Amino acid sequence: MADMRLIVAGAGGRMGRTLVRVIDETPGAVLVGALEAPGSELLGKDAGVLAGLPANGVKLSADLWSMSANADGILDFTVPAATIANVAIAAERGLVHVIGTTGLSPSDDAVIRSVTDRAIVVKSGNMSLGVNLLAALVKRVAQSLDQSFDIEILELHHKQKIDAPSGTALMLGEAAAAGRKIALEQHSARGRDGLTGARRAGDIGFASLRGGTAAGDHSVIFAGPSERITLSHHAEDRALFAQGALKAALWAHGKKPGMYSMTDVLGLSD
Repeated sequence: MADMRLIVAGAGGRMGRTLVRVIDETPGAVLVGALEAPGSELLGKDAGVLAGLPANGVKLSADLWSMSANADGILDFTVPAATIANVAIAAERGLVHVIGTTGLSPSDDAVIRSVTDRAIVVKSGNMSLGVNLLAALVKRVAQSLDQSFDIEILELHHKQKIDAPSGTALMLGEAAAAGRKIALEQHSARGRDGLTGARRAGDIGFASLRGGTAAGDHSVIFAGPSERITLSHHAEDRALFAQGALKAALWAHGKKPGMYSMTDVLGLSD
């Protein structure tokens, strides 16, 4: 089978450069496009050089329509507005759209879902094997424990991260809510400060820490009477997210249109 031809969205950013490096070292994948925001000072730069590799001749461009003419997929770890702008073009071109962007709103998610009758989308708050295994464990533990165990989710990320809670924390919250058979949006406690009163029974709490260069630490705490269970994952290098995204793209290539997640890619679906 021919190599899968991939575009990296946000190719000038830290995650974008990591994706370029991972594609370069992965058999079966080749970089054919590097997308960057209009007006970026990086437009016209060589994607390989920016990623610390030899020049590869792929120049950063803001024109997704043109670069996608001869592509099979796009890896998209950008910001919500950019991802939503990419959705229609990716669907029109028949690209596999792997979305790792976090901070997407319910209306953004609705836009993404609207194209999945004709497009292949793989979307996840976290692309790593370990985190997706953690989510499966969280769901199982939440199913097994009653509401005498309170659920709290703690996450730490680098100081440049612009959204909170992280997409991974929300994914873990959704897993816990699914285990409890409740809707997360109705049982989510965030940003406690001051005289908050007693904790509401059944809520899933979130706490977000920001500092340093942390790639991502997540802990789910089940706090019960006289005992606590903590399930944790610690990411040491964002390359693991890039490797997961590339695995997702290669897996999805040739699949039927639809919305997929990393649980599908990794065979973790119930």
